[in-house]
Amino acid sequence: MTARFLTLASGSAGNSSLLEVEGFGLLIDCGLDPRLLGSRLSAVGASWDDVHAVVLTHTHGDHWKNLTLAHLRTRNVPVYAHPAQHDRLSVSAAAYDSLHRAKLTRPYHAGEPITFAPGLVCHPLEVSHDAEPTFAFRLEHHDGHGGAAWAVGYASDLGCFDDTLVDAFAGVDMLAVEYNHDVRMQRTSSRPAFLIDRVLGERGHLSNAQAADLTARVMARSGPGTMTHLVQLHLSRQCNTPALAATAGRGVYAAAGRAGLVVTATQDSPSRIVPLARRPRPGGRVVIPATELPPLERRVAQPTLPGFDV
Repeated sequence: MTARFLTLASGSAGNSSLLEVEGFGLLIDCGLDPRLLGSRLSAVGASWDDVHAVVLTHTHGDHWKNLTLAHLRTRNVPVYAHPAQHDRLSVSAAAYDSLHRAKLTRPYHAGEPITFAPGLVCHPLEVSHDAEPTFAFRLEHHDGHGGAAWAVGYASDLGCFDDTLVDAFAGVDMLAVEYNHDVRMQRTSSRPAFLIDRVLGERGHLSNAQAADLTARVMARSGPGTMTHLVQLHLSRQCNTPALAATAGRGVYAAAGRAGLVVTATQDSPSRIVPLARRPRPGGRVVIPATELPPLERRVAQPTLPGFDV
């Protein structure tokens, strides 16, 4: 069954992505006000009537808005979040109490799949970021023919990754991951030292080079016919450019001798639509043992800093 994915906005001023399948619309994060989100939905031929659930990656302020939570309450749209995220929203979002009393707040837990709609399953994956807990997701659609018809890996904010995440994303048709910054631009920026350290730390954000490494490792553990699309998320306006990010992503495909479309998401407009459909492929998901790949590079962890994204 054909589905589609696109970002409505991606960056430090607000994040939200839309996954539509069989008439069911899922927002991943809701970091724009409801009117602007409605405008972005309209631009891609959708509306608030097409949104049936929201799932949060974490509680930094660019991933949810109080007015949007209030709007979700009026539309009876449930919000899925980790219990610790629900706890934070209960004290920081004025609209949360009304949403909770209407029984529209739903918990999820690491390692426990969420079924949003028949056949649409989400696997929450905890990642390293300084809004604990923060989650990435593997989303799959099962159409009754055995196995997943298609799969999506989504990681909007993470400071580092390990083989567990690589393995969880193996075999996806589309990988959406943050290509946040260029290290040289970050280090030579006019930002205060604490902010540079925060972004470069293990609980900050991925650089273009790190994100390309993650992309390459997922690709190396995936079978033919997979990883046909790469969506680049959360680019820094000050310390990155779409051209640098796209070059890094395309370089992964070139090095692997594979074809794929690189979509670089922006803050100010919806992204190109990525179609998702059952693709016949031999073998599908192929997982190569981590011991057969070069070791992951880890960096010294930085101290926890106030919850904000850059």
